Amino acid sequence: MTVQPKPTIALLASPETSSSVLYGLYDVLVSVGAVYLDMIAGKPGSEQLDVRIVSADGKPFHCIGDVPVQPHASVASMGAPDAVVVCDMYMSIYATPTGRYPREVDWLRRVHEEGTIVSSVCSGSLLLADAGLLDDKVATAHWAYRDMFQKHFPKVRFQSESMLCLNSEENRVITAGGVTAWHDLAIYLIARYCGHQHAIETAKVFLFSGHSEGQSPYAVMTRPMDNSDGVISDCQTWIAEHYATRNPVEHMVDRSGLNARTFARRFRAATGYAPMEYVQALRIEEAKQCLEMDELPNDSIGAIVGYEDPASFRRIFKRRVGMAPAAYRKKFQRIAQIVRPG
Repeated sequence: MTVQPKPTIALLASPETSSSVLYGLYDVLVSVGAVYLDMIAGKPGSEQLDVRIVSADGKPFHCIGDVPVQPHASVASMGAPDAVVVCDMYMSIYATPTGRYPREVDWLRRVHEEGTIVSSVCSGSLLLADAGLLDDKVATAHWAYRDMFQKHFPKVRFQSESMLCLNSEENRVITAGGVTAWHDLAIYLIARYCGHQHAIETAKVFLFSGHSEGQSPYAVMTRPMDNSDGVISDCQTWIAEHYATRNPVEHMVDRSGLNARTFARRFRAATGYAPMEYVQALRIEEAKQCLEMDELPNDSIGAIVGYEDPASFRRIFKRRVGMAPAAYRKKFQRIAQIVRPG
């Protein structure tokens, strides 16, 4: 009887990788087929996946938190696995993401050409983008990297609200959002290579429930100042304190001394937002903070941040956050109640 080889999944890591992502993925994927049976019948089953940790040179290193990592292979010695997961590789939102991992990027291109599924978690998507594997594709990463993608990888159709992006599945490219999106990616890979039953059993073992609401409820507006345009920077500073003002864009245009069209063009170039979109983002960020911690009625919070019409507030909030104000309050006040004394 011929024994079929196990599907091989390579976890690509570096010193900038979170140990929680790397070892979380490793623990979950090597457990498939073995742990569930042990838990319910006291008899371990057979592991279904061959999971390898891979790095640029294969030498031991320490990842974030000074946690030691002993890779199984280097990218040069690793053949083409069935799937690669590029673990998160943290970098500042102000960093230049290109050219940082040349050996890893070359390997990703090669194995993808040979038929490997390439996937990523969080900032790992930046390596796929640097390899050109996300050009003209919809992809995701942590919401904080939205502006970085727009600046450095304009060919990528970045989807900041997605937790697991399968739009390019037919091209053998999968991207996952924030760091805990590795849960969703792991379940996807298990279902693909081991079947849905193993995926369900693994979810039961590790109490995975998925992130059906996506990233939007967790996303926070990033507000880097482009100091090269002093006029726009001044308007950003002003609107940060006056976002609830009526007709805020008109006030900024007057403050800038520019005509409306020139102001809008320069504002978008400096911030990545249209002026009213920026105002709405500021207002919704303030509303989110109030909903998280305050006891004011939802409509009162809407009025405080600049929305006199409650229906408009609820509509805009849901469009930007992915859930209604009441649902958002329930979700995050639960966390606040955990840490409140008494």
